[in-house]
Amino acid sequence: MSWLPTADADTDPRRPDGVEMVILPRASDIGGLEVRRALPFRSRRMVGPFIFWDQMGPGEFLRGRGIDVRPHPHVGLTTVTYLLSGSIDHRDSLGNDLRIHAGDVNLMTAGAGIVHSERTGQDVRQRPSSLFGVQSWLAQPRSHEDRAPEFTRAPRQDLPTFDEPGISGRLILGEFMGVRSPVATQWPSLYVDVCMERGAKLGIPATTEERAIYTLVGRIEVGGVRFPPQQMLVLRPGDDVTVVAQDDVRLMILGGAVMDGPRYIDWNFVSSSKERLARAREDWRNGRFPIIPSDADEFTPLPDDSPTSRTPS
Repeated sequence: MSWLPTADADTDPRRPDGVEMVILPRASDIGGLEVRRALPFRSRRMVGPFIFWDQMGPGEFLRGRGIDVRPHPHVGLTTVTYLLSGSIDHRDSLGNDLRIHAGDVNLMTAGAGIVHSERTGQDVRQRPSSLFGVQSWLAQPRSHEDRAPEFTRAPRQDLPTFDEPGISGRLILGEFMGVRSPVATQWPSLYVDVCMERGAKLGIPATTEERAIYTLVGRIEVGGVRFPPQQMLVLRPGDDVTVVAQDDVRLMILGGAVMDGPRYIDWNFVSSSKERLARAREDWRNGRFPIIPSDADEFTPLPDDSPTSRTPS
């Protein structure tokens, strides 16, 4: 998903034991689909390697409609696309052309530079459709920021699951509840999709250095305080935390090790160097990024450029 300029979110003053910060995302619109952005936040840039967090939808599209995120570039980050419902057609400058289905996980690692697009398939547009999911970015380690781009796809059936009374889940990245994801990451990461029945309790141990909870559906209670959905609770390092489901709940757990230094964001670019961000802008403006073989007729201009200001070199 391409970067959208949005106002900073507000924080909720309620901070029970074990919760360091509560982030209330601001909503924006992408072609009729509501997007709620929790990261980056003005006083919390990252949780582990997670530097960008968008809840997409849930949204409904009429026949003939869908999302059309035109070709746009990235450097220094890994996009993680995870859908709860619906599908997205992904194309990139490595030649990948595939459909992302609910439950699959797709990691597109930009490194020195990649271009991709995200669209609703033409066959899907022949009928009403829906879309609900999360797209996030992982900052790459400094040692990997300028390496060659990569793409990894793990279908739903390859991701391990866990099931306990009142709780079920799928492990996307890292290790949790005694299972480990087969998806390799460049930096220690945790990413879990959890469903809880009303009244169920989930313990989140402090084994991961930085952690956050994002509730997609239903209310939860942490430390005696109840929270509605669409909020990010950043957990205090070193504290074990128990989540109690007040309704049937679906939530995501995210985090990982503290990153190896600060990161800067400029539009769709992430880097430990501001100079690298400036170079990426000029490279995109002057047509020095690779093209998408199957989607080369359109592009997304820099936010401060006109649609015709990009000149190939």
